[in-house]
This record gives sequence, C-alpha cells and structure tokens, in this order.
Amino acid sequence: MADRSFLDWPFLEPAHKDLALRLDDWAGATLPAIVDAAGAHENVDATCRALVKALGRDGWLKYCVPQEFGGALKSLDVRSLSIIRETLARHSGLADFAFAMQGLGSGAISMFGSPALKKKYLPAVAAGEKIAAFALSEENAGSDVVAMTTALKKTPDGYAATGEKTWISNGGIADFYTLFARTGEGTKGVSAIVVDAGISGFSIAERIDVIAPHPLGRLKFSDCAIPADHLIGAEGDGLKIALGTLDIFRTTVGAAALGFARRALDEATKRATTRAMFGATLADQPIAQGMLAEMALDIDAAALLIYRSAWTKDVKKTRVTREAAMAKLFATDQAQQTIDKALQLFGGLGVKKGSKVEELYREIRALRIYEGASEVQKIVIARQHLQNFTGGDA
Repeated sequence: MADRSFLDWPFLEPAHKDLALRLDDWAGATLPAIVDAAGAHENVDATCRALVKALGRDGWLKYCVPQEFGGALKSLDVRSLSIIRETLARHSGLADFAFAMQGLGSGAISMFGSPALKKKYLPAVAAGEKIAAFALSEENAGSDVVAMTTALKKTPDGYAATGEKTWISNGGIADFYTLFARTGEGTKGVSAIVVDAGISGFSIAERIDVIAPHPLGRLKFSDCAIPADHLIGAEGDGLKIALGTLDIFRTTVGAAALGFARRALDEATKRATTRAMFGATLADQPIAQGMLAEMALDIDAAALLIYRSAWTKDVKKTRVTREAAMAKLFATDQAQQTIDKALQLFGGLGVKKGSKVEELYREIRALRIYEGASEVQKIVIARQHLQNFTGGDA
C-alpha cells in the first residue's frame, strides 16, 4: 500500500488529504478500463482523449481552472495540482499527462487572459471538452527560450504567425495551442496568443515517437491568421507569461516524478517480500534493505521539497523560482534512481516489456528534460542563490 503519511504534513490542509483519498479511489476504479484496454498504449491519441473526457466528466479537471470559469477553487492551487499529478502518476503515466497538459496548456489563459478568452476556453477545459497545449519550444530554442524565431506580425484583422514549434505535447490532438512567438527583439519581444487547431495556415508537420508514447508533435505556422482578441496579455508580455505559468506547473512535474517513484517503491517492496532467495526472502538480504531504505529516503526528501514549493506559492503568494527548480531537479533525478533500483531488484523481469517497472523506467526519463532540463534548474538555483547572497542581480 502506498505511504500516505505525507498527507498529514503541515504543508497540506484537510481538503488536500480528502482530495488525494478521493482521487486514489477514483483512479483505482476508473483508469484500468481506459489505460489497460487492448491497444490503449498503441493508440495513445484515442487513449488520451478518453482520459481527458473521464477526468472532465468526473470533475478532476476543475482544478485546472479558476472557479469563476468552471473550476473547483477560486484560483489555481499548486498543492492540489501536485497531489492530483502525484496520485495519477502512481496509477498511470498517461493519465497524469492528460491532466497536466489541460493545466499547462490553459494556465496562461487562467492567469493572464482577458475575461473573454477565459470564458471562451476555460469552461471547456474543465469539462474535458477541449484539449489544450503549450507551444513554447523550438528546435533551437528549448532551454534558451529567447532564441525562438517563430514570429507574429500584425495584420489589419489581428496577427499572422509564421514558423515552427517542436516537442509540443498534445501536438496533433489539441483543440487549441497557447503559442509563444516574436513580436519584437530581445526578452521584451515575445508575446503569447491562442491558436485554434482548425485555423487556416496551421498544420502538424510531424508526429514524434518517444520511448514512453504520448501525443507529441511539430507544429507549422504558415501566415496563420489569428484574431487580435486571442492575444494573452499585452504585446511583449510573453516571456513573463511563460515564466509565470511555469512557476505554477514546474513544481507539479516534480510531483509526477514523485508518483512514479512511489509506485516503483511499492512494486519493489512487493517483489522483495515475496521473492524467495537463499532460504529467506529478498527483503531479508541487507543489500536489498539498503536499496529500499535509500528509495524511501529520497521519496520523502523529494516530497518535502515539492510541498514546500507548493505551499510557498499558495500561502505566501510569492514567486517560487528557486523552490520550484529545487523541487523539480531533486524529484525527477531521484525518481530516476529510485526506479532504477526497483528495476534492479526485479532482476530480469525488470526489463521485460510490459512490466510496471519497465514502463516507469521509460516514463520518468522525459521529466528530467521538459519544463527545464536538470542542468537548467541548476543554473536557476545558482543564480537565485548568488542573487540572495549579494543582495542584487547575479
């Protein structure tokens, strides 16, 4: 049984504990019929659409949008988002993905969009009726976002978008994309705008296959005409909007990794306590006990960083650039090590296609890259540390 003692930590409130327990019961009863169905992992587009529909139908996507536009809470609550991602990831990586992208893809609208944009998109996101996507990365502008070249040019009726985005989650199945593109030079020359999938000049240039299959694509914009009222915030606010959105959702990436790690520990513990070895069980062997202890330690340390970051954002209402970077970096890196230990304890069965630890081994790897690679998080942490130490800009 998964350890739930963290739900009593002072970072969380009774409502968060109730949310975790209700979602865990729902996930156990509902997700297997979707993610374990024949062909579910071969036809990820249909599976993700089914997951978004189920998450919306049963009210979980309401945590992705503000209450005024169909949401569960007055504003986005990072602790709730983290608990949901951790719980879903423990059950299914695809279910976590489906939930996370509804939040990330619409997050800029929730926090910075006009009332008209919020009304147009957010209720449908919460209901699971529209699938969202976040289009920031380019082939030569991933970690270095300012290097993006996709451009937005003013037209008499709004804007025309030209360029490409790649590694875009939900690329190919999303109903709309939050696009970041250039309207000028430098850090003040990036803007954010909502692009509907069916608009003229927009296309999916490529579908990208990865080791843990999920909808991923390269987007192409060819003088794509976008209405002026689809702009999020003001021209030049794009980088601020992107970073503000990631400030909310980067912590939740760590939470998803934590969910994977908890599942790995559960699977490893069951294996160790039932695998006969040298006249006892694997769990009786000191070396296995040491591995299980390290896994449990890293999981608790990651959870403390994650829920500290989430609490700071929710309660203190401050930027959590440093805290979120620490949470994501430690949780994703240590989850990979935890899953590797679990696979080692399974021996040959750990690399057998279709085993849960083999699936987790593939699922975790991308989390150390997207929304800021581990190396980028170290730069962020160091800069924040130096700035705090000197009392000025690092």
